[in-house]
Amino acid sequence: MKILLVEDEAALRTALLSSLKQAGYLVEAAADFAQAHEKIKLYQYDCVLLDLTLPDGSGLDLLRALKADGSPAGVLIITARDALDDKIAGLDLGADDYLIKPFHLSELNARLRAIIRRRQFQGQQQITFRDLLVLPELAEVHVRGEHLTLTRKEYDLLLYLLANPGRILTKEAIAEHLCGDAVDAADSFDFIYTHLKNLRKKLQEKGADNYIRTMYGVGYKLSHE
Repeated sequence: MKILLVEDEAALRTALLSSLKQAGYLVEAAADFAQAHEKIKLYQYDCVLLDLTLPDGSGLDLLRALKADGSPAGVLIITARDALDDKIAGLDLGADDYLIKPFHLSELNARLRAIIRRRQFQGQQQITFRDLLVLPELAEVHVRGEHLTLTRKEYDLLLYLLANPGRILTKEAIAEHLCGDAVDAADSFDFIYTHLKNLRKKLQEKGADNYIRTMYGVGYKLSHE
């Protein structure tokens, strides 16, 4: 899952980046309003972790921009203990949840998981698709009752497909989801084909049907048929 962390306090930003990456998230960071605004205009995120007090602008204005653009990203506000009005304003603007500083990293991870489940999978504790069963809390995948071992990228790719069943996903969209803004430096998207080929092979070795379809010249689709 792809997270944008918007936090101006360098020490806290570094600690959160480390913790979120260890938890398996693809994380990008912005230290101020300008950086964050540029990123939300250029890229898509599953969730934005948003400090409301930034040196060059208001986190509430970033939240307004996200909602005005129709972004599907969840938003978790980070707020100071005495910022009740901002917290209420953020929730009224469409934020999903909030955390009061200081907070435990375990609580942050739990709230992020809950937001992403609500946003992408209607809050389900487990995801089923044909002969697939995915347990997001455990990062486990089962095919016809058998455990399937995937790499981190293969697992993220599968979740992205499951979050968009029947929808054609371009190679560019998949690359951005898996790599974030680092994809801008990529010479080609051949690595997407490699991840898809390996994912298909592992699924079929467990007896799954080939429901990851190639839409030639367009992208890929998770098919119900």
